[in-house]
Amino acid sequence: MSSLAYKRMSLDEFLSWDDGTQTRYELIDGVPVAMAPSYGAHQIVAGNIAVEIGSVLRQRPPCHVRSEAGILKPNSFRNFFQADLAVTCTPHRHGQYHTPDPLVIVEILSRSTEDHDRKVKLPVYRSIPSVQEILLVQSEFLFVEVHRRLDDSRWQCDLLVEPGDVLRLDSIGVEVPVSALYANVELGPEPSDVEQAP
Repeated sequence: MSSLAYKRMSLDEFLSWDDGTQTRYELIDGVPVAMAPSYGAHQIVAGNIAVEIGSVLRQRPPCHVRSEAGILKPNSFRNFFQADLAVTCTPHRHGQYHTPDPLVIVEILSRSTEDHDRKVKLPVYRSIPSVQEILLVQSEFLFVEVHRRLDDSRWQCDLLVEPGDVLRLDSIGVEVPVSALYANVELGPEPSDVEQAP
């Protein structure tokens, strides 16, 4: 993530704002913040997840998966995030800029985005009443973190770290082999493996 000194904006101002470039932005506390571009593995993993979830949801309209999904922070008019993917079962309406009632939110982690995704976006996603599951998926090595809502105040975190593990999304009735999320991606070693190498 990177930021320039832009003036504070309301949500409506942000949504109609154009800086004249192809840069994607999020609105954080009224300030537009440039998003780091996604490359290679990040794009492939996001595409794989969208295909796997989307193929199941196609049989369950109006449930659908959205890419670059607009996410609103509850009770805020100065925060607007773009998640890599989100699932909602609320029908799409013409001109809709955000994802209504998201059930599942997915962020693909990379070195340039992980800190922001964990420290800034994850707490906001947990505060959205409709959200039942949040996925944090590493793009450079096999690691899937599943946050599941237990009740209004408690969450459970499951880690999937083996190719034979199965990702289960109870809120939308989807099961996907973890290996399918990383199809066509050349994975590197986990950071701990690199640090321990002689």
